Parts: sequence; structure tokens; C-alpha cells
Amino acid sequence: MKALGIDIGGSGIKGALVDTTRGKMITDRYRIPTPRPATPKAVIATIKKIIRHFDYQGPLGVGFPGIVVDGQILSAVNIHKDWENFAGQKAIASATSSKVIVRNDADVAGFAEMRYGAGRHIKGETMIFTLGTGIGSTMFVKGQCVPNLELGHLYLPRQKVDVERYASDHTRKELGLSWKEWGQRHSEYFNHIEFLFSPQRIIIGGGVSKKHDKFLKYIKVRAEVIPAELLNEAGIIGAAAAASTGGDCTL
Repeated sequence: MKALGIDIGGSGIKGALVDTTRGKMITDRYRIPTPRPATPKAVIATIKKIIRHFDYQGPLGVGFPGIVVDGQILSAVNIHKDWENFAGQKAIASATSSKVIVRNDADVAGFAEMRYGAGRHIKGETMIFTLGTGIGSTMFVKGQCVPNLELGHLYLPRQKVDVERYASDHTRKELGLSWKEWGQRHSEYFNHIEFLFSPQRIIIGGGVSKKHDKFLKYIKVRAEVIPAELLNEAGIIGAAAAASTGGDCTL
């Protein structure tokens, strides 16, 4: 089945057509910078541009950087506050005349990684983290997604700050951290994650995962830590896959 997946990020909105049977993009990714301000009206206009670019009609999957429950946007920390308590799925469907599924961006990226990527042969509790402007997170237990974890906003008592301010890729660039320093920050973070959730393995995704050889070696935890295979394509692929299944992200 073919579907259009769209990944809304803090710096860019990306889309591509996806073969959801194989979990492969069948077009090049098309990226438009996230509008400023990133209001619902501006972002939906950008989504419409992506649809026109692909001359597409059919199911549309959207990964959104915030808590999404039944298509309702409940939080939008790294995007405009007007998204909060906004009926995003309904609004996008109305504006595009498409059948639309909107889910948390880390949830769809994790779904793609578990179905088609690094997690496809893995059993047991697995957590996926997407590292970028923010930190997305999701967990799969016996093939079931635990949605909207938002563990990038977990508070680190020792550092007296939430994790995104301490260990996001944005923070790495802003503070000029070395890869070793950044990896050690994630080691501290994931040790805290292990204390709370005891995952058997952790998959590191997001755009920075293509540079995993620079920082993964500094993450010292009990769980197996592995890089994502789909890298920054996971959000697009997972959004399209969610659209093809009607929003069901069960493996």
C-alpha cells in the first residue's frame, strides 16, 4: 500500500510517499522549513504544499511533536502554543480533504523502527529515543506501543533541569559540547531511565543517529543500546504506516 507520511519538526516539516508493505520511501524526502510562528494555520498550509508537491490523494499520516490523544493535540512544547488543546487531526482532514491520522512523532518513529528497522527481530521491552531539537521517546511492550511518554521532559534531580535542556542535540550545539561530553550526559539520562522502566534495549534514532559512532560508546548502561536503522526517515515511514493501519500501531 502507498501512503504519504509527514513528520512535523521544530526546524522542518518533511514528507515522502511510502510503500507501507516494505517500509520504504518510494520518493525523495521533500522538506519545507517550519514556519515562524508555527501556528496551526501556518503548519497546515505547509502540509498542503507537501501534498501538492506529490500530487497526492489518499490516506495521510502525520507525526506531531507533542501529546496526541484521539487526534487532539494536548501539548506543543517545541511548537506554537495555539496547538494546545487543538483538534489537529480534524482540522488537517478538513483542510486537505484527506483521511488523516495524527500521532505523536516519537510513537510513529518507534513504530517504524520496530516494524521495519532495528527492532524488527527484537523481543522484550524496548524503548526508542529520537534525538534532535527535542528528545522524543516511546516504549514497546509485547508488541504494544505505550504512547505519549514524553520522557524528554523528565526532570533530572541531580542536574535540576529537564532532559531536553540537558541532553538534546540542540543543547549539544548551543553549548559546544564534545561528542564524549554529550554521550556522557545521555549515559546519565539512560541510567535514570533504567531505574524507572528497566528496558532490555534502547534504540537511538533521530537525525543525529547517523553519527552514532561518535557518542554511543560513551553511554554506559545495563540495557543493550543500538542505533536506529531508519535514521531520520523513521518519522515519515511510521506516519505513513499509521495512516495505512488506521492509526493502529500494534506490531
